[in-house]
Amino acid sequence: MNLEDTAFEFKGQHWRLSAGRAIYWEEEKALIVADLHVGKSAHFRKAGIAVPANIVQEDLYRLQQLITKYHPEKVLIVGDMFHSSANNEVQYFKIWRRQFAHIAFELIEGNHDILEPALYEDLQINLHQVLSLRNFYFVHDRDDKPSVLEGHYLISGHIHPGIRMIGAGRQSLRLPCFYFGMEGAVLPAFSGFTGLYSLHPEPDSAVFVIAEKKIFRI
Repeated sequence: MNLEDTAFEFKGQHWRLSAGRAIYWEEEKALIVADLHVGKSAHFRKAGIAVPANIVQEDLYRLQQLITKYHPEKVLIVGDMFHSSANNEVQYFKIWRRQFAHIAFELIEGNHDILEPALYEDLQINLHQVLSLRNFYFVHDRDDKPSVLEGHYLISGHIHPGIRMIGAGRQSLRLPCFYFGMEGAVLPAFSGFTGLYSLHPEPDSAVFVIAEKKIFRI
C-alpha cells in the first residue's frame, strides 16, 4: 500500500498528512486519526442491510501500514473509535491490537464511544474527554470545545469533512479532506464507511484533499 503523504509545517510543529487519512505529528511521535467506527458495518449487517464484511479489516490494515511506516509512540484517536455496542468487530480489533501492545492508544471520546469502561481497559485504550498537548486541544466535536481556548488550537473530527471538486463538463466529485481553519482543524473520517459533510473553507484556511492514494493542497 503506497499512500502518498505531504509535509505541513503549522503552528511551529511538523506534520505529515497522509492519503491514508491520518496525520503523523513529528514532535510528539504521534499518529492521529478520527472516526474509525469499528463495529459500524456489523451493526448494519445485523439490521439486515447488505454491507461488505471486510470493511473493518481493510481499515485496520491501513492503520497497521501507517503504524509500520511512521513508528509512532502513541496513536491519538479523535473520537468515534467504536460504533456503539460491542460486536464481533470489536473482538477483531482486540486481536489486532496485540501486535501493537507497546504503543499507547489515547482515545478522545466521541458520541459513539459508549462501551463499558472495563472493555476499553481490556483493549489497552486510555480515555479522555479533552486532550491537551503542547498548544493543541483535541476534542471529538468542535462544538464541545472548552469555553476558553487559552491560546490553544483545536483539532477535532466528527463531521467527516469533504470538499466538492468541480471538473470539466460540470462534473463534480466530493472527496475527503483535512481542513485547517483559523481557530481549529477538522480531520477526515478514517473509516471508508462514512458519509461526507461538504465544507465551505473560510479565507486563509488550508485544505488538503485526498483522492485515493494521493493527497494535494487546494
